[in-house]
Amino acid sequence: MISFQDIKQAHQRIKPYINDTPVVSSSQLNQWLGHEIYFKAECLQKIGAFKARGGCNAIQTLREQNKEIKRVVAQSSGNHAQAVAWAASQFNIPATLFMPSFASKVKAQATRSYGAEVKQFDTRQAVDHAVEAAAAEPGVFWIPPFNDYSVIAGQGTAALEALQQVGQNMDALFAPCGGGGLISGSLVATRELQPKAQVIAAEPLAGDDAFRSYQSGKIQRLDDAPRTLADGAMTLSIGEKTLEHIKHLDDFYTVEEMPMAYWTQWLQHLLKMHVEPTSAMTMDAVCQWLRKQSGSKKVMVILSGGNIDVKMMQTLWAVDYLTHVPQL
Repeated sequence: MISFQDIKQAHQRIKPYINDTPVVSSSQLNQWLGHEIYFKAECLQKIGAFKARGGCNAIQTLREQNKEIKRVVAQSSGNHAQAVAWAASQFNIPATLFMPSFASKVKAQATRSYGAEVKQFDTRQAVDHAVEAAAAEPGVFWIPPFNDYSVIAGQGTAALEALQQVGQNMDALFAPCGGGGLISGSLVATRELQPKAQVIAAEPLAGDDAFRSYQSGKIQRLDDAPRTLADGAMTLSIGEKTLEHIKHLDDFYTVEEMPMAYWTQWLQHLLKMHVEPTSAMTMDAVCQWLRKQSGSKKVMVILSGGNIDVKMMQTLWAVDYLTHVPQL
């Protein structure tokens, strides 16, 4: 596992380049639920997602360890691709990103806009094979989306900042889980800063490989990309590095599709922010956990991103859920 020192060092590296995102809350939501919910708004981060943190730390770590970097490569369904493209552009390093053809068009175009080359394939398996082949070339370095210690340390800086910003003890910290980089880094930061707080993950029920890995203690792999609104959590499996962190989580919840759309609408309405369903998914896990608690709780939620294309937006708003007030 990474150490808290790794996260502190990552924060020093990336601080000049990333946004200092705020922690926000909704008094209306708190009143309805009877608890205090705080949100670390990584939807306002560079590239619109927390992934900028891990990408930036990974690029800088590579530069410290290698004098000659001809190119960096990575595979992603969207936010990690943007993060690596953006981070590489900060240091004038060429980048090639491998993405599935079903990835968000907004995320693919944004990746190109940072100057990166984008190559798309029809399946996740084809994407994985292509990036592995590219990384075998001399001077080419692969930045995995989550199974990398420098990436995990970078992602952990979001929880580090959030817990320092809020200035009070939390009962729990929640984050979504795709490949597990964000929840892994969040675990290490929270254990150091607020050891009594629980650290809990959320994942789509339709793609519950990480949840099943958490339960079994061994990596469970999906046969194909899950069909879910949470396009930031469509990974086929977690990695051995993230598994070692995920094993130590306090709890893990899966979320069905309807609550993702429900909470996307409500968080956008209450927080006045553009929140993607992978982020909003976590609020359903929060509610599942709160129903089992006694007394008022203080909860930190990492809002992982806010990148949504037109097609996804139409799907998310096909039904008006704002007529149903949030309650436990």
